Amino acid sequence: MSYKDVSSTYRETTIKTAGQGQLIVMLYDEAVKQLLLAIDLLEKNNTEKKDPAKIEQISKAVMKTEEIITELMISLDFEQGGEIAKQLFSLYTWFNRELLEANITQDAERIKIVKNMLSDLRNTWNAISQNASSQPNREAVGINISG
Repeated sequence: MSYKDVSSTYRETTIKTAGQGQLIVMLYDEAVKQLLLAIDLLEKNNTEKKDPAKIEQISKAVMKTEEIITELMISLDFEQGGEIAKQLFSLYTWFNRELLEANITQDAERIKIVKNMLSDLRNTWNAISQNASSQPNREAVGINISG
């Protein structure tokens, strides 16, 4: 079995055995990772000769983040989450709009703003997840990521 196969199997197992809060944190982690990639490529592309291949990579990274944010949006539970779910939905909508515009205009600053806000949300969800996992038999509320 190759390293790639082992890595893929490990990642798959980690996702399948993760709790609801951990899955949300994983989604945020991937979104932040994709935006960091887009920012890095964008900054390199602005200092060097414009490379169409890099523009495509930037676009793919930003669109991947938009897909993750959309997944977070559709998994919100408005009945249990109440006002928090509504606020998150509005924020996610704004994120996707900003990323769409940033992708079109190749604006690294707009991407950085979204990345920083996603990082803050990730840290908050991580704290909630760790707190919830340390308290037995406590049910997570507000978001259902099972689809």
